[in-house]
Amino acid sequence: MARVPTDGINRDLGPLRDRLATIGDLRSAASVLAWDRQTYMPEGGVRGRAEQLASLARVAHGMLVSPETNRLLKDAGEREPGSDDAAFLRLARRQHDRAVMLPERLVADVSRATALAEQAWISARESSEWSLFAPHLERVLALKREEAGYLDGDHPYDAMLDRYDPGASTKRLRIMFDELKAGIVPLVRDVSARLDEDRAAPLRGSFDERAQEEFGREVISRFGYDWSRGRQDRAVHPFCINFGDPDDVRITTRFDPMRLSVGLFATCHEAGHALYEQGVDPSYSRTPLSGGVSMGVHESQSRLWENLVARSRPFWSFFHDGLGAAFPDVLGDVDLETIYRAVNAVRPSEIRTEADELTYDLHVLLRFELELALFEDDLAVADLPEAWNAKMAEYLGIIPDNDALGVLQDTHWAIGYFGYFPSYTVGNVLSVQLFEAAVNGRPETMLQMERGEFDALLDWLRENVHRHGKKYEPDDLISNATGHPPKTAPYLKYLQRKFGELYGL
Repeated sequence: MARVPTDGINRDLGPLRDRLATIGDLRSAASVLAWDRQTYMPEGGVRGRAEQLASLARVAHGMLVSPETNRLLKDAGEREPGSDDAAFLRLARRQHDRAVMLPERLVADVSRATALAEQAWISARESSEWSLFAPHLERVLALKREEAGYLDGDHPYDAMLDRYDPGASTKRLRIMFDELKAGIVPLVRDVSARLDEDRAAPLRGSFDERAQEEFGREVISRFGYDWSRGRQDRAVHPFCINFGDPDDVRITTRFDPMRLSVGLFATCHEAGHALYEQGVDPSYSRTPLSGGVSMGVHESQSRLWENLVARSRPFWSFFHDGLGAAFPDVLGDVDLETIYRAVNAVRPSEIRTEADELTYDLHVLLRFELELALFEDDLAVADLPEAWNAKMAEYLGIIPDNDALGVLQDTHWAIGYFGYFPSYTVGNVLSVQLFEAAVNGRPETMLQMERGEFDALLDWLRENVHRHGKKYEPDDLISNATGHPPKTAPYLKYLQRKFGELYGL
């Protein structure tokens, strides 16, 4: 096969790999500190931790934009198209080119401000006091808007999107959300007209937290989560984190002693992220190729295991008996069909992470529109609670009782994750496309699920998604895996079929 012409220089990539590995190690160290901050660190340590994280961010950024890194990238030449080396260079150059546009001072300021803002958010959420968080959000938003000003994009919000989903754009997302609104809003309306008894009632009661944890661990162990390379802790807002290596992928969850679904589906969701990270080719560790290719694809994995698997009839055909045994006083006499209807009950709610599968995307749409307004300077931080409640009323027909149940419920803005929320809906869309391709490729998948076995599904995902890390562009990865680029039609058909059957439409 003919090679791409180069300038005659095609030097050993070893020095560049070593330099980028060191930069990756600094970022992984920062991730360890961030994990500790959200799990075990005493509240009084937040300011010191903020400075530590700012220092690591500043040093890593300085190394990435340094003349030495620039020289190594220029001297690297080109590699065979489609090879790991070619992908390595493409990603390394993308990281470098983006970083060069940002002042070192700004990178450190964002790291420091978000560490402080997150702690303020925790306090504000606990007391439902917006005023405790608002000044921090003002600071974070100002820094992220400054960041957007340094980066290329047709819209200032594009720079935020590109960080999480390379190639995403405000224009493209508007089209996607318009298609989804046209399909989901009428379906929600039709289902709402048929809401009868409280189907989710069996999932409320008294559920021992230790029993919840043990049941959740059994579920994700069967999924394939490798505990020798991971652990589970508790956090205010559940998350999955890795440190540039598939051999240390940690998850967190939270439990509500009165509501079973909170902890169970948070555990399944984060395990989906973790299975992705644990399945990346180990040879990509400490390189730009490590980790998931985009947050949209990442969320496709968490939403796939949470919804397509853990809310399915085959899943509960196996786990129904175990659930009754774990909580005999509450669920011992509840039949399979009642449990299946309970975990799929539609009921508009305040909290996104507890939303039913059908209304979930309306929560994301709300946040997407508010973020656009913030970046287009059409909305002030001070007016966010009112704007939030207005959109909740418009899309879900409810108004939160307080800000803890409303504008303060998510940590994303506190940690500077503007542009992340759309990834959840992108993940929903991709989850169905990938799951259907997996079932077509491994027809035994559904029968295995009825036996509490998930090898066929996980093996297909490992082969077609996980192992590739960041080697391919997101759209190319999906096209290679499913035979066509991302599209909303399979997802909308899935929702119509599932909830039409559940509610007799």
